[in-house]
Amino acid sequence: MSRLSTLKRLGTGLAAATALSVTASGCVTVHGELEVVPSATEAEAAQALKDFTAAYNKADKAYDPALDAGRVTGALGAINQAGLKARQAQSPDGNPRHEPLELTDAQYAIPKKAGWPRWFVADADSNRDQDSGRLDTRWLLVFVRGGADQLWEVSHLWVLTPARMPDFKKDEDGWAEAVAPDAPGLAVAPKDLSEQYASYLQNGEPAVFAPGPHTSAVRQERRKAARQPGRSVQYADQRLDSGTFAPLGLVTEGGGATVFFATRQYEQQTVAEGVRLSLNADVRALMTGTAKTRLTKERVSSQVVQVPEKGAAGAGEGKPQEQQVTVLSRIQGLTAAQGS
Repeated sequence: MSRLSTLKRLGTGLAAATALSVTASGCVTVHGELEVVPSATEAEAAQALKDFTAAYNKADKAYDPALDAGRVTGALGAINQAGLKARQAQSPDGNPRHEPLELTDAQYAIPKKAGWPRWFVADADSNRDQDSGRLDTRWLLVFVRGGADQLWEVSHLWVLTPARMPDFKKDEDGWAEAVAPDAPGLAVAPKDLSEQYASYLQNGEPAVFAPGPHTSAVRQERRKAARQPGRSVQYADQRLDSGTFAPLGLVTEGGGATVFFATRQYEQQTVAEGVRLSLNADVRALMTGTAKTRLTKERVSSQVVQVPEKGAAGAGEGKPQEQQVTVLSRIQGLTAAQGS
């Protein structure tokens, strides 16, 4: 059995606990009203943003994942809950540097749809870049609700400059337009993005992603890290696109769509006898087993991409960058680790 196969097998075991903890927070239902209606009113969206911010601040101040567990799900839920768990282990008394998050000047893209789940996107200014010299940024959040008796939860969150923020298409009443998972008019259907992105990071194929810090640069960094004296590093990427991790998308002005999706990544570090493994505080807090010569890290990654229309704005090898899928932003976080 190859080392890569072993890594994938270990990764499957590591994923089990994370998958259970995330999906248990609320199953996605497919029944509900048949009428096509807005997923939320703007007042409901504003209240959801306010509720999320309050829960986020409580959890960040106490380093207690239970305090915002009901307000996060999907990719952000996996990253947020594992991060808080790790920090709680390091600082049981809470966050000594807590600064309350403030989200203002919010704008909403709310699609019409029938049944559940329902969802919308919020674009808000934050107080995280108020220090002199910091680049002006805004937060992009995806809110999801699995049923009428469930809370609004944030499944994705990214930090973008205003220039990189997507421009969502809206109808005459101000409602956004959702993109079907199998939308035939796009260069890549939303349902295929998780698998294709994982494949690209792993093998460089398919060549539908534009070069940049979240695509070609990641592959280059991995090649550099793969071989070091007395140490080898291997990576395995997997699709993550079912249940609360299902991709979502909105039509953008000028054609194409903005799509939100997740992937899972495993990194296995193996060292020769006498060489130390790299173990930081977060890894130690989330690790099972004893890391002697091998360490496997599991991460969840969340991407927001701009997908062009098929045809005139197709994607593929040799195409100009503006004709390929562009990764606007990506966040990833450690969710588990296993030593052996």
